Amino acid sequence: MEEKRESLRTRVLKTGSISFGGAAISCTVRNISATGALLAVESPLGIPERFILVVPTDQISRPCRTIWKSERRIGVRFGRPRDASEALSGKAP
Repeated sequence: MEEKRESLRTRVLKTGSISFGGAAISCTVRNISATGALLAVESPLGIPERFILVVPTDQISRPCRTIWKSERRIGVRFGRPRDASEALSGKAP
């Protein structure tokens, strides 16, 4: 299988949170790169297309857009910093 990502991802196991519209859902960051991440969640139901990924141990707060979802995982692409207000509201532009 050919790798289609723009940048290579690093395997990690870090606690994070998915923040949107005043709510937060716990997640585990399974891998991360300069352009995106793989998140493990209890359920992707109720998680909007755009949100902020917060990883306190690394002081990361990045706007994200969901690329795909499965039963317990979400693939995200990082957005531009100015996308943060849209991600916090949970609304697409």
